[in-house]
Amino acid sequence: MPHTVGAPDLLEFAAATVEAHGVPAADARLLADTLVTAELWGHPSHGMLRLPWYLARIESGATAAVTAPAIVSDNGAVLVVDGRDGLGQVLADRAITWGVERARRHGISAVALRNSGHFGTAAYFTRKAADQGCVALLATNASPAMAPWGGREKRLGTNPWSIAAPGGRYGTVVMDIANTAVARGKIYAAEERGEPIPAGWAADTDGAPTTDPRRAIEGLILPMAGHKGYAISFMFEVLAGVLTGSAFGSGVVGPYRATGRSGVGHLLICVDIRSMADPAEFEERIEALIEETKSTPTAPGAAEVFVPGEPEARTAERLRTEGITLADDTWTALTRIAATTAVPLPAARTVASKSEEFPA
Repeated sequence: MPHTVGAPDLLEFAAATVEAHGVPAADARLLADTLVTAELWGHPSHGMLRLPWYLARIESGATAAVTAPAIVSDNGAVLVVDGRDGLGQVLADRAITWGVERARRHGISAVALRNSGHFGTAAYFTRKAADQGCVALLATNASPAMAPWGGREKRLGTNPWSIAAPGGRYGTVVMDIANTAVARGKIYAAEERGEPIPAGWAADTDGAPTTDPRRAIEGLILPMAGHKGYAISFMFEVLAGVLTGSAFGSGVVGPYRATGRSGVGHLLICVDIRSMADPAEFEERIEALIEETKSTPTAPGAAEVFVPGEPEARTAERLRTEGITLADDTWTALTRIAATTAVPLPAARTVASKSEEFPA
């Protein structure tokens, strides 16, 4: 049966197990916080089910426990950094610090990261830039998951990207999407729950549509919006992989494998709002956009119109009180981690199983 755990307890457990693998305390807590935040946002696909994957890569040496990036070139507004196989979360977080600071000096900045690793949810990082008065775009490439349009073998990753901006009194507006019909983690989450996936998400190794998550993992994830999703993914491969000097296409290794250099690349672009507009005027204008959007008459079956990032914020508010419910397979994996690291499992209460929706 699934288990429900308080977010603070889950954070302490995850941080302690990562630290037990030789990761510095602050970096361990950051990685743990990205996982727990994904759970709070209602995206278990990027939550605790990934903890064993990250730890396995640290154990094998594929990911360095101590992240020690090196500057490749520094042109002021443009910074290129070699992540030297460090934790993707730590490198992305440092990129936000560098990007915001340089955007404040130059109006706009670009930070290119090569030889990084999977960093979890991109929105975790772009939100931080928005909190500091920037509009930020963060793109990454990923291990092969989709076939090029017209092909039947994996060549490109889901290559997710996020854009975030301050939303005035409405908080932060933020999008975070993969260029496939669904993020690959949602298929892994469905497999953990023993549930079929919706039609239209994936195909098997022969290219035939499937609702079996295991066959989907072995096969192909379909692009969003047909050929458009493929084209967007290809161009983000150019930005995050080719341009940054990192791995690209079939050369990228994902967190699902315990061994092999990841070679993931990221590109962060930050725009300091003050360089383009009076911050008070920007706030007034974006609030007007949000209000106009949310005042749209609802379609049949819809209770409310949301702006990007609003569903996650509401879910987090609720789950901070209710606790985070973990699938039985995830709990079993955490039990094994607790045994090998001597970190006590967080207190949990057993709850009745309930099925989860997997929005595209």
